[in-house]
Amino acid sequence: MLTNGPPGATPDPAMRIGDPERERTAARLGQALAQGYLSMEEYETRVGRAFEAQTAGALNHLVDDLPVARISRQDPSRRAALRAAARRGVRIHLGVYLAVSALMIGIWLATAVSVGEWYFWPIWPMLGWGIGVVSHAIPVGACAGKGRRTTGGS
Repeated sequence: MLTNGPPGATPDPAMRIGDPERERTAARLGQALAQGYLSMEEYETRVGRAFEAQTAGALNHLVDDLPVARISRQDPSRRAALRAAARRGVRIHLGVYLAVSALMIGIWLATAVSVGEWYFWPIWPMLGWGIGVVSHAIPVGACAGKGRRTTGGS
């Protein structure tokens, strides 16, 4: 639903709306499509109507039958799920990095023993990929820390 005033206030359905309200409704419809609440045809129809709408009531009618709280970007369970998915992505990235590093060290050891050359060449791909893993983990860790502070203080 559209709100202009204090939280929980519902605008007059006859109140005229502008592009920011239309764009917020279109974004909410896009979230509903992404989460499977709307088919592509229904989404296209509703978005077209959203950009043609002139009043708050017309926009509200487009999202009345949708679980607005579930598709909201501010839903705490949605944010928690996104943080968990990001952490899981870092763990997968780290796991693959460690597995490939172990494989490269095994190849190095086998060739070093058989040929007698002990130059540790796996350090270069491990360093390069390690920078990528760290670059992935730092923002995820920062966002997770920020999310804990935000939810803990509210």
